[in-house]
Amino acid sequence: MTSSPQRPRAKPAAASAQPLLHPRNRHQGRYDLVRLVAVNPALRAHLIRTPAGTDSIDFSKPVAVRELNRALLASDYGIQHWDIPDGYLCPPVPGRVDYLHGLADLLAADNNGVIPRGPGVRALDIGVGANCIYPLLGQAEYGWRFLGSDIDADVLQAANANVQANGLGERIALRLQPARGNLFAGLLQADERFELTLCNPPFHASAKEAAQGSQRKLRNLGGTQARASKAPALNFGGQANELWCTGGEASFLRRMIRESVDIQQQVLWFSSLVAKSEHLADIRKQLGKVGAAEVREVAMAQGNKQSRFVAWSFHSATARKVWLQQAQA
Repeated sequence: MTSSPQRPRAKPAAASAQPLLHPRNRHQGRYDLVRLVAVNPALRAHLIRTPAGTDSIDFSKPVAVRELNRALLASDYGIQHWDIPDGYLCPPVPGRVDYLHGLADLLAADNNGVIPRGPGVRALDIGVGANCIYPLLGQAEYGWRFLGSDIDADVLQAANANVQANGLGERIALRLQPARGNLFAGLLQADERFELTLCNPPFHASAKEAAQGSQRKLRNLGGTQARASKAPALNFGGQANELWCTGGEASFLRRMIRESVDIQQQVLWFSSLVAKSEHLADIRKQLGKVGAAEVREVAMAQGNKQSRFVAWSFHSATARKVWLQQAQA
C-alpha cells in the first residue's frame, strides 16, 4: 500500500479555484499522440490538424474516441482488449479514472492517509455499461475487486467480453439487476460487503432531452477542434438507459439515496457522479432525511467541463476505520 497526499475536501458551494484533473491522473496536459498511435495504429486514421497547428483527433466522432480509449487503456493500464458495440456510450478515460482517484482518497482519509489497495477492497458499479470502464480502470490502478450491475443482459454480455479477454474474471464479476426500477434492491446477497459503490447516472429526463444535449455538445465543438488539443471533455453515443430515465438525474439520485438506507450495513461509502450542480441542494436535503452520518462533495474538471461526485456513509469515522482494517486483514 502506498500513501498519498489527499485532495482537499470540496466545499458544498462553488469553489473559487477551478478544479483540475486529480494529481495522480496519468492524463495531464496534451495527449502524446505519437506514442498512442504506436500502441494503436488504428488511431492514425482519426488524426486531424487544429487551427492552432497541433495534432488532435475529432472528438465529435465516437469511433475516434473509441480508438483513443483503446490506445490509452493499452498503454497506461495494461488493458489489451477493449471494445463496445456501435451506439453505446464511449466514455473519456481521463474523467472516469478521476472519479476512481477521488474515491481512493475517500478511503485513504479513513485509513490514516494510506490508500487501501488490492482485492480486499470491493466496489459495486451500478450501471456498469457495455464499456465496463470503471472496473477495468479500478482494478488496474488499485487492484480492487468489482461487481458491475446492469438491467440489460446484452450490455453485460458485451462487458463480460472485455473482462474475459483481459483475463480479469477473478477481479471483475457482473450481475443482472432483475428489477428495472431498482438500483440496490434485490441485487446483493445478504453476506456481501462493499467498501464503495459508484455510478454514472443517466442525467436526461427523456430521449428528446438527451438528443438536444448531444446537439449542444456538437455545436460547442464548432467543427474547428480548437479545444481538442486538450483531453476530451465530452463523450458521445449511448443507449436509452445510459443517457436518460424518467425524472432524469434528480429522480435517479433520490431513488439511490432511498435504497441505500436498506443496505447501509453492507456498504461503507455510497457515491454517484452528479452532472448538474443545481441538484446538489436536493441531494443534501435527501441525505439529511435518511440520516447519513457523513456526506462529501468532491469537485472534478476535465478541460472546460465541470463535474463532481457526492459520497455518503451511514457509519461513523471510528466505525469506518475499523471496517477498513478488517477488510485489509
